[in-house]
Amino acid sequence: MDLHWLKPLLGRPSPFTTVFIDATRAEVAGEAETADRWRSLRRSLERDGAPAGVLDEIGDLLAVPTGARGPHGRVIVADAEGVRVDRLLSEPPAQSTAVHGPLPALLPAIRSADEAVSALLVVADRTGADLVWRSLGAAAEGARESETVEGGHDDVHKTREGGLDRRSQTRAEDSWQRNAEAVAAAVDRAVREKSPDLVLLTGDTRAVGFVRDALGQEARGALVEVAGGGRGDGVNEAAFEAKVAAAAEDFRRARRAGVLDRFATAQGRGENTVTSLDDVVAVLARGQVSELVLDVGALSALAARELFVGPGPLELATSEEDLAAIGVDDGSRYTADIALVRAALGQEAGVTFAEDSPLDLVDGVGALLRWSDDSTPSEAVPSQSADQARLRTVL
Repeated sequence: MDLHWLKPLLGRPSPFTTVFIDATRAEVAGEAETADRWRSLRRSLERDGAPAGVLDEIGDLLAVPTGARGPHGRVIVADAEGVRVDRLLSEPPAQSTAVHGPLPALLPAIRSADEAVSALLVVADRTGADLVWRSLGAAAEGARESETVEGGHDDVHKTREGGLDRRSQTRAEDSWQRNAEAVAAAVDRAVREKSPDLVLLTGDTRAVGFVRDALGQEARGALVEVAGGGRGDGVNEAAFEAKVAAAAEDFRRARRAGVLDRFATAQGRGENTVTSLDDVVAVLARGQVSELVLDVGALSALAARELFVGPGPLELATSEEDLAAIGVDDGSRYTADIALVRAALGQEAGVTFAEDSPLDLVDGVGALLRWSDDSTPSEAVPSQSADQARLRTVL
């Protein structure tokens, strides 16, 4: 999972204030329930020493209605100077929480963000298409960026007679195809610029076929055809949205499965993976990680363990002595789950949550590596940091 939306937090001054709140609009009370939740959280943050100016800014943001419908959450993260991240989430938290400390408490928000899928919806007919950018699974669906592509060839109607009218039919099909090529060119350009997770194609059956055939390789690689959409009246919106949601869920499952399959394959070969908290900390501190893998069932145990961290995201260790060895004499203690995610963000690694997975994740944590060398902790031989009890017999 890409964590680019959290990059504004890198290099920012501590302490951090993290608010993870149920922002669902109440049926009767309007926005009052969110305000009530915030008042309770603010009192807790004030006791913990959060700056009044930062709390005022967060309160002002929460006072503005999100415009999102249905249950949703919101995560707001501020550094010592002000708010840096404000993001709507597809699922509200089971309990609204707020944390003030040396690191942002991001794990719940990242788990919710894992559900978001960026999509370019292409609704095509014989004359052109509407291109709509959507974030499926994110609550911030209210503001959708869109554009209309008109092909410019308006001879798009066939006749049912024979004879000379066959020429009209040929001209109509040629216009359909040329209009589809214009749509495909716009889609290809949009995909190159923004790299959506999915390209959802719907609309007139013949137009969909022409657009599909004219797309470039990159767009085709993300393409999913979804029946039931259209540019005109008469579309069953509820049925169509259900199909869009199903396509997004299929993508989520495939995205997680792809990472976990790569991890399992590499682990089976004894290369470019590590597991156990000690070893994952070691490779995170060296910037070797491409994907951090966390077992959902072990998150509470990770939250109960502490790591030692410095001001930089890659400055982390399992002991004060190890932190001092990398040049940090005045570090802080923080829970392992938050420190691991912060270090992953600091090296532009992804985060994948494994649920009901057969992976052998010691301590509930593993990492896929970008590179390794002789000093990288090994799954096959003892290392200084590895738990000896986890070593498997290598045949």
